[in-house]
Amino acid sequence: MFLKALKQKLKQKSARKYVKQLLSSPIANAKKGHGIASVGCIVDLDKFEDVNLFYQLVDEFKLRPNSVKIIGYKSFYDKNSPYATPVFSDKDLGWNGAIENGYALEFLSREYDVLLNYYSDEQLLLQLMTLKTKARIRVGFDTVDHKLNDLILQTPLSDFGLFQKELKKYLKIFKEIE
Repeated sequence: MFLKALKQKLKQKSARKYVKQLLSSPIANAKKGHGIASVGCIVDLDKFEDVNLFYQLVDEFKLRPNSVKIIGYKSFYDKNSPYATPVFSDKDLGWNGAIENGYALEFLSREYDVLLNYYSDEQLLLQLMTLKTKARIRVGFDTVDHKLNDLILQTPLSDFGLFQKELKKYLKIFKEIE
């Protein structure tokens, strides 16, 4: 028991060092282009549970039905419990910032035009996922490190309607959508 806790603490320390290193260098973006064809969403399910609201973005931005990919973070989850959304947790942290979760690795293998970082607390694994995801535009909240996001919105986490409205407004200003 003691060795597991020590091992987890050392993994977190190495991951924090890795995050600090990634934040000090420019974040690699996905392909250059214009317009929105794919949206990735990293959601803190401990704070915001209604992930089905993200599928409204398909209609809002006139996307194809399968163009929105969502992955959720829970501080603790039971692998035997069924979740409608792919989930990762603190247990999935490996050495040197590696993420050892099939759902997370599948999410990271894709490129997105927009990445929505829908979390307001600075959780290590959420930051790692944000840094490792290839995206042209990263959108998040003002309560997390500003280096993680290109567009920072000051809306409450609980008000998805307002977040969606602000996102649409700024994507129009950037001429990403019409």
